[in-house]
Amino acid sequence: MKRVTIDPITRLEGHGKIEIFLDEKGDVANAYLQIPELRGFERFCVGRPVEEMPNLTARICGVCPEAHHMAATKALDAVFHVDPPETAKKLRELFYSIFFATDHTTHFYALGGPDFVVGPDAPKAERNILGVVKKVGLEIGGQVIKMRHVGHSLIQMIGGRRVHPNWGLPGGVSKGITEEQRREIEAAGREAIEFAKFSLDLFDKLVLKNSDYVSLITGDVYVQKTYYMGTVDANNHVNFYDGMVRVVGPDGREHAKYHPRDYREYIAERVEPWSYLKFPYLKKVGWKGFVDGPDSGVYQATPLSRLNAADGMATPLAQKEYQRFYEVLGGKPVHHTLATHWARLIELLYAAERWVELASDPAITGKDYRVLPKEKPTEGVGCVEAPRGTLTHHYVTDERGLVVKANLIVGTTNNNASICMAVRRAAQKLIHGFEIREGLLNRVEMAFRSYDPCFGCATHTLPGQMPLEVIIRNADGAVLERLTQCLD
Repeated sequence: MKRVTIDPITRLEGHGKIEIFLDEKGDVANAYLQIPELRGFERFCVGRPVEEMPNLTARICGVCPEAHHMAATKALDAVFHVDPPETAKKLRELFYSIFFATDHTTHFYALGGPDFVVGPDAPKAERNILGVVKKVGLEIGGQVIKMRHVGHSLIQMIGGRRVHPNWGLPGGVSKGITEEQRREIEAAGREAIEFAKFSLDLFDKLVLKNSDYVSLITGDVYVQKTYYMGTVDANNHVNFYDGMVRVVGPDGREHAKYHPRDYREYIAERVEPWSYLKFPYLKKVGWKGFVDGPDSGVYQATPLSRLNAADGMATPLAQKEYQRFYEVLGGKPVHHTLATHWARLIELLYAAERWVELASDPAITGKDYRVLPKEKPTEGVGCVEAPRGTLTHHYVTDERGLVVKANLIVGTTNNNASICMAVRRAAQKLIHGFEIREGLLNRVEMAFRSYDPCFGCATHTLPGQMPLEVIIRNADGAVLERLTQCLD
C-alpha cells in the first residue's frame, strides 16, 4: 500500500497533516486528518482562580481570542450567579459582532477565498492573500486591509487590546463607551455593511457566475449529510452571542433545542488514538463511526450549519441573502460543504447589521454596565457561537473559587469527525490510478478549509501521547541508546 502525505496542510489556524493510503490499483483506501499538536488548556486551568479564565483561555488562540474571552466571561456569570445589566449585555454583543465581521473577513480573503478567487488549480505560490490582491486589484485589497484594521481598532477601543482583550468580568464589563466613541463605532459599522455587500457581490461575480465553480460546489465530492447545530434567538433566528442551541437532522427537522447549561445531556465526546482532537457526537443518536446519515451522531457547527439550524436571520439585508441562498441551492438543508464560504459572507453581513443596530441603541452608552457578584462561586457554563462553531466553556470551582474542573468544546472540535469524513471523501472521489497532482491535493485540502478549522484552539485531549525521541550519546558523540514513543 502506498502512502501520500500532505504535510503541512495550509491556510488554517494551527498545524495538521493528511495521510492518504492507496490500494494496489492506486485508488484511495483511506485518508486521515491528523493533528499532532497538543495545547491542553483544560489542564492549565485547573488550580487557577476562576476569575482568570477570560484572560487565560483567550491565550488559546491569536485568531479568535475574543470568542474564548466571551464564552469564559459568560461562564463566570453563571459561576458567580449574577445577571449582567442590559447595557453590559448589549456592549458585549456589540463587541462580539465587530469581532465576528473582522474574523469572517480574514477567512474569506486570506484562507478560503484564494481557492475560488485565484483558482483551485493555480500555482500554489499564488493561492494566498497576495494572489487575491493581484487578481482583484490593489483598491479592493486596500478595502480588505482597512476592514480588518478598523475592526481590530474598535476591539481595542472597547475590549482594551487588539488581541487578547481584557474586559469581561462576572456580572458585566470593566468599562463602557462614550457618546463620541459610539458615533465612531456606528459610522464604522455602516461602512462594514457596505463592505459585506461588496463581498457578496464579489462572490456572485467570481463564483456563482462561473459554471465550473458552481459544479464544484454542488457536485458530489464535497457533500456531508449530517446533523447541524447553531444558536438561535426566541424567533429561531441566528444569534452569535446568546440563545438556545438548536440541532436539526439531515432532513432539516428539529432534533433538539436546549439551554447551553444542559449540553452534557445532548453532547458526548470520544477520543481516537491517532489525534489530539476529541470527537463530539450527539448522545441521543450515538457514535456509529465516521459515517453520515440520520443514524450517525456526527454533526457540524459551521456558518452553513447555523443557517441550516435556524429559520432565518434577524436583520433585513442578511435575511434577503439567506432566502436567496436557499433558492439558488434548492432549499433546506444544504449539504454542500463548499457552500459554507457563501454562508460565511451572509453571516458577515448579519454581523455588520447587528453592529449598527447595537451602536444605534440609546442604552449602549449607559453607565450601569456591571453588577458586583455577591454569591460564592460554584459551577457555570458559558456558550457563544465562535466563527468556527458553537463554543462551550464549563468550569467547576471549590469553595475558594479555584477551578477544579474545566471542559471546553471548541468550534472546530464539534466539526472534527465531519472534517475527517470530508477529507476522506474528497480523496476517494478525486485520486485514482496513482494520478497524484498538486492541484488534486489542494482540492483535498479544500474539504477541510471550508470549515475554517482552528486546531490551536481545539487540541485538548489528555493523557497525550507526544511523539518523542531520546538519544543517549557517550563523550565521543557515539549513540549508546535510542528511546522512542509514538514514532513510526
